[in-house]
Amino acid sequence: MSRPPEILTFGCRLNTYESEVMRGHAAGLDDVIIVNTCAVTAEAERQARQAIRRAHRDRPDARIVVTGCAAQIDPGRWEALPGVARVLGNREKLDAASWTPAALGEGRAVSDIMAATETVPHLVTEFAGRTRAFVEVQQGCDHRCTFCIIPFGRGPSRSVPVGAVVEQVRALVASGYREVVLTGVDITSWGGDLPGQPKLGQLCRRLLVLVPELERLRLSSVDPVEIDEDLWRLLEGERRFMPYLHLSLQAGSDMVLKRMKRRHLVADVAGVIARARACRPDLGIGADVIAGFPTESDALFDETLEFVREQGLPYLHVFPYSERPGTPAARMPAVPVATRRERAARLRAAGQEAARAYHTGLLGRTLNVLLETATSGHSEEFAPVRLAAGEAEAGRIVAVRPTAVDENGLVAEIL
Repeated sequence: MSRPPEILTFGCRLNTYESEVMRGHAAGLDDVIIVNTCAVTAEAERQARQAIRRAHRDRPDARIVVTGCAAQIDPGRWEALPGVARVLGNREKLDAASWTPAALGEGRAVSDIMAATETVPHLVTEFAGRTRAFVEVQQGCDHRCTFCIIPFGRGPSRSVPVGAVVEQVRALVASGYREVVLTGVDITSWGGDLPGQPKLGQLCRRLLVLVPELERLRLSSVDPVEIDEDLWRLLEGERRFMPYLHLSLQAGSDMVLKRMKRRHLVADVAGVIARARACRPDLGIGADVIAGFPTESDALFDETLEFVREQGLPYLHVFPYSERPGTPAARMPAVPVATRRERAARLRAAGQEAARAYHTGLLGRTLNVLLETATSGHSEEFAPVRLAAGEAEAGRIVAVRPTAVDENGLVAEIL
């Protein structure tokens, strides 16, 4: 009996989208395991290696195909793992020709990602097990933050044209998806390589006009200094544009930000947060923060911790700093690993405090929740919500009133 391909996805929302592209391309293959790796941290790579070893142990006859950023950056390392039949680069994994039965026996196919000049659009109509759909609008990154290896896994920034994005979103809405998340590596750089150099806000505005049946549009992580005026206008006045921002913050200390080679300072982010909350007072805000960046003293860490507390950021993604070979930060004086972990724990605790305060402020209000299971989902503000009683069909948007706060978010009753 044939066995459809199994896909193990690590890392970002862009990888989630690309895994669905591969699912479509590989649908005719039998007994194949696809591992879509991430290279953001050493831990992400360790988890992928562990998954490959487990897969080979559990299914020794299956052919394992490894792809993603880690495979793009160091293909030989992944090729050497037991059970790996093929390693594909980030461009090759999205090419249907890579997924024929004959191609599986061809070994490594990893081209120079830095030579990529365009992003080929793909049409995805289903995300396995998900009620929220992701749409790739941009690939790659032209910036060189000192801690980040991802530009060498993804290549230069390149944009998906408006027409292709609209076609993809229409197809997803026709398949029943009520919420779409625009994703990429550096989505606020969208349009820089297109005629006229349009901004991300223009793409969002045109999407909402051209696909009027789309109920909810959300953005993945954005660069604080690249939020354009069209995005601000949408946040303020367009109810289908979700009241949530996830900021690529990384630190709350100007000295650390400069050493990271970020393009914003603390005051810039504070201004963005203040303007966003003025637009939508109930706005949910997330942020990526790195704990224990090289040279980060106790005093510099305290600046980040204090900034997180002052701003009340409820949805923090905290990462202990992870050396990425070949990056400038990997050559800087390191903070002990134990200190990185301890600082990360303190930042997460501050985020949990902010989340509880934010969720408490939502009690008694009417929230519209996209259900991801029969009893749980996320509000427009991306607050996690669990139904206190009863259930409804996953994929529906239901009006609820939060009645309590617990460690996981809000508990609510259906209206």
